[in-house]
Amino acid sequence: MKSEDSARQKLVTGNRKHARTHWGPQLTRVHLSTLRELTMQFGFSVVMGDVMLLEGRWYVTHVGLIRLAQHNRCAGIHVRPVPEFSDSAAQRWAFEATVYKSRACRGFVGYGDADPSNVSPLVHGAEMRVAETRAVNRALRKAYGIGICSVEEIGSFAEPQSSREAKKLPPQPANGNYGGAKVRDRLCQIIRQHQLDATLVKSYATDFCGVKSLREATREQVENFVAYLADWAEKDRNALLCQLNSYLPRGENKEGAA
Repeated sequence: MKSEDSARQKLVTGNRKHARTHWGPQLTRVHLSTLRELTMQFGFSVVMGDVMLLEGRWYVTHVGLIRLAQHNRCAGIHVRPVPEFSDSAAQRWAFEATVYKSRACRGFVGYGDADPSNVSPLVHGAEMRVAETRAVNRALRKAYGIGICSVEEIGSFAEPQSSREAKKLPPQPANGNYGGAKVRDRLCQIIRQHQLDATLVKSYATDFCGVKSLREATREQVENFVAYLADWAEKDRNALLCQLNSYLPRGENKEGAA
């Protein structure tokens, strides 16, 4: 137990360092305090992409939830579509996921839905996979007592377009420039260096930022995504490829994720 606590304390220090590198000006004492609690309780790693700070809030990622389940020797995850809430013709999907923490566990159930209204237009056709991921994330959060939302679920909480336009929030948009020349160049460099599919990266970036097109994303959102992508590509390219492949049209599959 002492060795695990010591490892978590080292992780706290590392997370604090990486968080300041990625989100420096955004970080407050409350953010750092929350990050420490998330680290000590769940062992989340910033550099591994387990958590992200977006618009002043911490979010857990699908990768972080899966790593947590593996660390805790999760006995299994069962996922099934919910036909009564799905309509393939309308690209509307609903899934039920059940997480079994142990062989004797009765299961923790979570639901996820996706349709063209709550995912990016760039990933239309991938609603089924998005819904499945959301269901798994919610079930895992319930099973392990994680109170913060996951990045992949953000779209399901998106406000209607009319509501967002009415507020006319002031953040500076990327204006199709992916956050500026330096950020765009860094993104292109990551894509070339790790041989990523630029179209899939763009689809993931749009979904990650919770916008319908990258023109709507703020510079801060794009910078966060680029930092996140770089870390993930360095630490686990295969896992990143699996994530990117989830944005492929159904029936297609790219090699290199194994």
